[in-house]
Parts: sequence; structure tokens; C-alpha cells
Amino acid sequence: MTSHYAEHPAMFRNNPLGFILAVILIPAAIGILILMVWYLKCKSTLLEINDNEIILEQGLLSKERTELNVSGIRTVKIKQSLFNRLFGVGTLSVYTAGDNPEIQVHGMPRPEVFRDLVKARQSDAG
Repeated sequence: MTSHYAEHPAMFRNNPLGFILAVILIPAAIGILILMVWYLKCKSTLLEINDNEIILEQGLLSKERTELNVSGIRTVKIKQSLFNRLFGVGTLSVYTAGDNPEIQVHGMPRPEVFRDLVKARQSDAG
């Protein structure tokens, strides 16, 4: 098992039909615009887990950074459609206290690796 997770949301694997549609629209020039905005949105989001901290960075020009200590995590929820499961991506929701997730990121590759790393770090700390 890997001991580090640092991923950007996936483009094609998260929405293959939308990606194909955007490629088809390239001759109309709108496809290039859609792909460029989509690419920048994916690359401007980074979810990372290291030692005992989860870090979510979002934004291209202005940045928003959320940091959570692994010991404060109550639940890591993974939501995957059939296509998400086939392509190995999913929506990750990280809960601390309360009913709303502290972190929620769509289209993350290998979400089960992220969940397993959180559990492993919680058991190491406990």
C-alpha cells in the first residue's frame, strides 16, 4: 500500500461522456474552451494526505486551503456511480463533527486508497 496520496480530480475518467462531447465540439471552437476551463479547474484542485494531515487546495489565482488533522476525522465517505467504479474515481467527503462534510471533492482517482490511508494513520496515532 502506498503511504502518500496527492491527486488532482480526473478529467476523462470522472466524466467520459462529457469529455467525448467536448472533443466532438472542438471544430466549433466551444470544445476547446470547455476542455481548457475543465482542465484548469481540475489542475487547480489538489487533495493530499501526508503524515497526520489532510490538505485540500483549491483555486488558480486566489487559493483556498483547508487542513484537517487525521485524528479529528470521524468519517470518510466515498460515492461512486457505476461508471465511476469502472474508471476508478469517486467523490470523497471527509467529516469531522456535524452532518456537513469539511471537505468534499468530486472525481478523485483511487478514493479507496485515500480512505485506507486515513484509517491507517488513525490507527497509528491511536
